[in-house]
Amino acid sequence: WFTKQLEVLAWPANSPDLNVIENLWAIGKRKIRDRKPTTLDQLKQNIATAWEAVSAETCDKLVKSMPRRLQAVIQAKGAATKY
Repeated sequence: WFTKQLEVLAWPANSPDLNVIENLWAIGKRKIRDRKPTTLDQLKQNIATAWEAVSAETCDKLVKSMPRRLQAVIQAKGAATKY
């Protein structure tokens, strides 16, 4: 089948999720939860409002945090970090 050998990286079982979108989702969830929607329509509106409230600065900070996140994972040898 394969004509090339692929090098597979070891992936630690406890590897934390380094995807900054997870942090963005957490920010949105907090904003929605704080508004305490009680109907589906309120929930939909709160989701839209929370998403619109995320600033470009917040996204930029999350992206710029990646080197620190990666270094923390390396130092923790793949174990959980504060991120």
